[in-house]
Amino acid sequence: MGHALEDIESEILQLPEPARARLAKSLLLSLGESADSDVEELWAEEAEVRYREIESGEVTPIPSDDVLREARSRLK
Repeated sequence: MGHALEDIESEILQLPEPARARLAKSLLLSLGESADSDVEELWAEEAEVRYREIESGEVTPIPSDDVLREARSRLK
């Protein structure tokens, strides 16, 4: 199953972000209510990873005004 899981993950990571988000939501919902605390822990871990990426200079943050302006322009 290890290789099959890696193959599936590789294919999923090639999907556009909205499709990956929808799939992630569906998978999380399939885990049931016990997954809620796990989700919070995973978000905390993700926040820490993102913080380290910004602090190290690996990632440049984008001001929220710019992000919202871009999102609004894409919705038109």
